Amino acid sequence: MSTNSEPTPPIGTGPLAKREAQLAWGLLLPTIAIVSAVVVLPLLSIFWISFKPIGLADLRPPAPVVREALRGSDDNLRIEYRLRNSSQDQAISGVTLSDTIPDGLTVTDGADIAPCVVNGRRLLCDFGDLEPGFRTRINIPVQLTGDEDAVKDAISGSEPDITGSSNSILTNFEFTGENFARVFDGREFWTVLWVTMFYTVFGTIGALVFGLFAALLLNKEFKGQGVLRGLYLFPYVAPVIAVAFAWVILFDPFSGSANALLVQMGVTNEAINFFGERPLALIMVTVFEIWRYFPLSFLFILARMQSIDTDMYEAADMDGASPFQKFWYLSVPQLLGILSVLFLLRFIWTFNKFDDIFLLTGGNAGTRTLTVNVYEQAFAVSNIGAGAAVAVVIFCCLLIFSYFFFRFMSREEGL
Repeated sequence: MSTNSEPTPPIGTGPLAKREAQLAWGLLLPTIAIVSAVVVLPLLSIFWISFKPIGLADLRPPAPVVREALRGSDDNLRIEYRLRNSSQDQAISGVTLSDTIPDGLTVTDGADIAPCVVNGRRLLCDFGDLEPGFRTRINIPVQLTGDEDAVKDAISGSEPDITGSSNSILTNFEFTGENFARVFDGREFWTVLWVTMFYTVFGTIGALVFGLFAALLLNKEFKGQGVLRGLYLFPYVAPVIAVAFAWVILFDPFSGSANALLVQMGVTNEAINFFGERPLALIMVTVFEIWRYFPLSFLFILARMQSIDTDMYEAADMDGASPFQKFWYLSVPQLLGILSVLFLLRFIWTFNKFDDIFLLTGGNAGTRTLTVNVYEQAFAVSNIGAGAAVAVVIFCCLLIFSYFFFRFMSREEGL
């Protein structure tokens, strides 16, 4: 006996699954929109600016600027308009000005007010094109027919309407590769890149190693364990500006306690400028990075270690395994997952780190990283385009690192 039945649709293709997928996408759309607004749009803006020769002064588009004031007295009374082009490089076309003559003032008959005309109480001026750096004054002779204070208040309380269009370097479609040529020109970039890699690699590995060591120490129950865990977290939770200046004062070559102790112990005959000499300054900022951020690794590693089943450690004890063998053959394989995630996160965060180095050395004495270079190019030199180009280089470096990292991890996991 055979019965005919409709074939069962594959899992995930039925009407219910489609409705669930639509609901899921609907719930995700606000998050995607927020991420796009916060992350994607600024990233695209950085790429856009990196191909334009933009300085700080170019961030504000060229525009006509006008100031209005009542000048003179009696027969020499006049409304003065001071007009200028805000840009020294770009012209502004089609500039017109319109204003309303306040009550209490009358334009003098027969006065030459070109290029302006008066229609009733309405003042219209056509200036045409303003050349770069253009400045002029327009005086409109008037007669006082009302209260002078009220007239002054009316003039100061209103702004003339002014229009004009210009070719903004920030929004036009003219691009250049000068910013990237400037970034890669000479040996400076490669020196900065080497400093960044040294700081990032050793800072990341050091934070992981010290975090692992701290987790091993506090993985056992003992009296005062909670207090010691809290003390371990102090470098990470303390304000960066406070701990940075504490380090600067501690290692100051003139009044620092560290130098005084080293001299008294006979380790050195003279004070050491820890944050002012090459390559010691780079080593010190790397040590600071390790000290400040190892608690994060410590927390994650300790949480993972406490979730490992203790039965295999008891079996290893019965087999006579040494502490190192238990750590290497039992603990390390269980910790590889969290260590790889921590390495990825800490590498990206350290590569992007700016505030620590800037507070400790300001990027001097061989500690100038790519992020410090972004600040110096964009604000110290006032070249926003070059700063954006360095930021694009940072993004590309992290993208390449992430690609090889995930490719290597996938190969190791057999994916």
